[in-house]
Amino acid sequence: MPETAQLIIVICIMVAAIALARTYHGWKIKRAYLNIIEDLKSKGALDPQSAVSLPYAHKSVLQIGLRDHRKVALKSLVRDNIVGITEDGRYYMIDRTL
Repeated sequence: MPETAQLIIVICIMVAAIALARTYHGWKIKRAYLNIIEDLKSKGALDPQSAVSLPYAHKSVLQIGLRDHRKVALKSLVRDNIVGITEDGRYYMIDRTL
């Protein structure tokens, strides 16, 4: 097989691997969004007075293993004003239509 064809095949495989990894992480973050929203709803955290502390919101030095997508999803939800955060680090729902 010519060297050019081998190079094209390797590049296609790498592009496919990158696309697959991005799709996987996007899917995991979407699931984390839904889990966070359901967690806050089930705990009744619908305003600043009923805000709750989320154990996965804080960084742990002992966390070993797979990446926890809930931290990234929570930051995004706070940035998009779907979830609010109190001054003492507790979370509550802002957008109750979800």
